[in-house]
Amino acid sequence: MGYALRGLAFEQWEEGREYVTAARTVTEADVSAFAGLSGDFNPLHTDETFARETPFKTRIAHGMLTAAMATGLVNGQGWFEGTTIALMEQVFRYRAPVMFGDTIHCVVTVGERKETSKPGRGVVAYDVNVVNQDGKTVIESRWTCMMRKGSA
Repeated sequence: MGYALRGLAFEQWEEGREYVTAARTVTEADVSAFAGLSGDFNPLHTDETFARETPFKTRIAHGMLTAAMATGLVNGQGWFEGTTIALMEQVFRYRAPVMFGDTIHCVVTVGERKETSKPGRGVVAYDVNVVNQDGKTVIESRWTCMMRKGSA
């Protein structure tokens, strides 16, 4: 028996439907690891003494770290496993800082679906909001993916 796709096919993404991911807490270790991986050692994220003098009064997580965590949270649900052909675009709007210790999750709303000229695939746009433990949206984003059709 071969691998059974867990992900949702193009036809299964119903416009307007909302999906919610599991949550995770952003830690100092996450920020340190991301700084090392990305090379982004901006003191806003890595220097508490410097960060105390900012409007946030403490270090905050990198915006791109939070965006990367959002990708992980969404993909961890299995909705895209084996059915995504390509991530075509991601657009992010950072609305609020993410502090060390914040717990975030994603709310994914299916936007528009478009047929393509090639058989076996279609394009789906998703509105993905990253929300903290207080219900505040910290990132608004739009992800556009090419998805397999179920008959492919």
